[in-house]
Amino acid sequence: MKEAVLIVGAGEGLSASVARRFARDGARIVLAARTPAKLGGVAAATGAQVLRCDATVRPDVEALFAECEASVGSPNVVVYNASGRLRGPLVDLDADAVRQALEVSAYGGFLVAQAAAKRMLRKGGGTILLTGASASVKGYAESAPFAMGKFALRGLAQSMARELQPQNIHVVHFVIDGGIRSAARPAPPESPDSLLDPEAIAETYFQVARQQRSAWTSEVELRPWVEKW
Repeated sequence: MKEAVLIVGAGEGLSASVARRFARDGARIVLAARTPAKLGGVAAATGAQVLRCDATVRPDVEALFAECEASVGSPNVVVYNASGRLRGPLVDLDADAVRQALEVSAYGGFLVAQAAAKRMLRKGGGTILLTGASASVKGYAESAPFAMGKFALRGLAQSMARELQPQNIHVVHFVIDGGIRSAARPAPPESPDSLLDPEAIAETYFQVARQQRSAWTSEVELRPWVEKW
């Protein structure tokens, strides 16, 4: 049976690149997003099934995994690529908006990872990939909600890896340290390597998911060679 890959928080950027890379290897792709209508292009290119899911809502997550199992089987690889971005001076931040940002970046990651882990434990293994950012390791000014959420996601990944990797579930956290190139955000002509290529990031996701378990990676940092540390 072909490998099943579930990508949660999917969009036309990095998630699309990850979907295309796994699809080229023959995987069956399921894309989940709050607004699935935006995924028509990547679905057509990869043959992916597109499902609606708000990752911060537990019944949505459970329904997503049930639909995934019914259509392509229990996922072998689950990617959590959702983020709650909110910027502004600390004293001006709206508390409800902060809570929502934390729910997307961290709580949603927990719900998806928990649902994936339950199924992977039953089937004897699997891979869970969590997308972090520079904010996973460094809190920037006027970006407290994003830093809080990404720090929490990284902590979740570390705890999960220690608990689940001995049970053949590969858990990996990716620190995406830099901006990602896109049609809406092209690299400046004077510095063409200043933004990460999403296809290159996707290749790393794919290769890490293929690692032999005697030498598993639990965290990867990816940055342009010109990025300042």
